[in-house]
Amino acid sequence: MSDNLRSPERELIELRMEHADLDAAVDRLAVEQPVDELMLRRLKKKKLALRDQIARLENMLDPAEPA
Repeated sequence: MSDNLRSPERELIELRMEHADLDAAVDRLAVEQPVDELMLRRLKKKKLALRDQIARLENMLDPAEPA
């Protein structure tokens, strides 16, 4: 059971949830007036980093078949 808590599949789910949370935060921040550009850039940068982590983990779990 404890192995399941830190499995790559579980980590992938958590990363996707965090990415979705950041996406919602970016959307909320973008409509606020005045727009906090620095915070918006930081959230977008973190969101991109999470997307890269998700892609690496997905590739590790399901590697593309060689041509």
